[in-house]
Amino acid sequence: MRIAMFTETFLPSTDGIVTRLRATLNYLEQEGHEVLMFAPSGAPAKYASATIVGIPAMPFILYPEKRYALPLPRIGRAIKRFQPDLIHAVNPAFLGLGGIYYAWRYHLPLIASYHTNVPAYARHYKLNFLEPALWWYFRTLHNRADINLATSRATMNELEKQGFLNLGLWERGVDVELFQQAKRSTEMRRRLAPKAGPNDPVLLYVGRLASEKNIERIRPCLDEFPDLHLAIVGDGPYRRDLEQIFAGTNAHFTGYMHGAELAEAYASADAFLFPSTTETLGLVLFEAMATGLPVLAADSPPTREVLENGRAGFIFDSSSDAAMIECVRQLLTDDERRRAIQQRGLEIAKTLDWEGPSRQLLEHYEAVCKAHKLVPRPVQSGTR
Repeated sequence: MRIAMFTETFLPSTDGIVTRLRATLNYLEQEGHEVLMFAPSGAPAKYASATIVGIPAMPFILYPEKRYALPLPRIGRAIKRFQPDLIHAVNPAFLGLGGIYYAWRYHLPLIASYHTNVPAYARHYKLNFLEPALWWYFRTLHNRADINLATSRATMNELEKQGFLNLGLWERGVDVELFQQAKRSTEMRRRLAPKAGPNDPVLLYVGRLASEKNIERIRPCLDEFPDLHLAIVGDGPYRRDLEQIFAGTNAHFTGYMHGAELAEAYASADAFLFPSTTETLGLVLFEAMATGLPVLAADSPPTREVLENGRAGFIFDSSSDAAMIECVRQLLTDDERRRAIQQRGLEIAKTLDWEGPSRQLLEHYEAVCKAHKLVPRPVQSGTR
């Protein structure tokens, strides 16, 4: 099968979308499929079986740390040469418009997937008046697709309420082997929390440092528990502000970590704290669970889904400092509940290898081709 993908973000950026796409491309290569991916400039020319066409990108005025690309005529020429069986628009907003247009122009099956809750960002940035327009925009784009994929049932429910059609599920995944094999390291622990004593608890945050992630809400916990340390793994436009907010506390900024280094960071902390309420899924929760970390997370529909309404993690009211502090207190003092949460998290993570979601996506591809009465090209010989 030949698949043309359009994505608003890819390497060298690091986020949940990129993690999912990398796993997907590895699986599609393993299964013998060809991919032509259009992504903002700066991406590698090849990844797995995918040939990547970089499109010049520029900062978005409302989100300057993110670079977005617009469709160019070269895309049409590349699509015509590649002759895809279908088009997949990943999180269509700008560059994804090209995928929607060329699916219409060449009468190709179109799948769109929804990964970022941009209307919720509007609320966070006190731009509530933009929320209806944003929902209208994304609904208009997605409803051109044969299938609209959401990455959690909670997000599916929200999209259905907002009038999105033809909804399907593209389930969660994690690199189980990488994270479950990670070992606790004294050296890594010193990198995460240079001032921590041998018995001091270390909380971990992993992700992009942006205002909508609510990372600053963790500060009262450090004020309440003098021996508590916070390792902030990641980078982004809000880092300088956060460094000022956490000045004088036991917080330490490490910058980005990837792969085995990141897995070791998870394994060397004592708990994972996730204050964001704007995620459509939160893949970092699964990474933490796979390494055996107990998770504390702000309440939201996707978080409740991931953490099984508290069975697999501590859940707190995001609007209440006291609620977060009480959650941390329970983590530190209630050994029985902490161990039960760790155990359930490990049980969940064991079932979440990326092969399942990747195979599910391939089944969606095959379904839209069948609906269009198209016969996809056979996979390359010597694969599978």
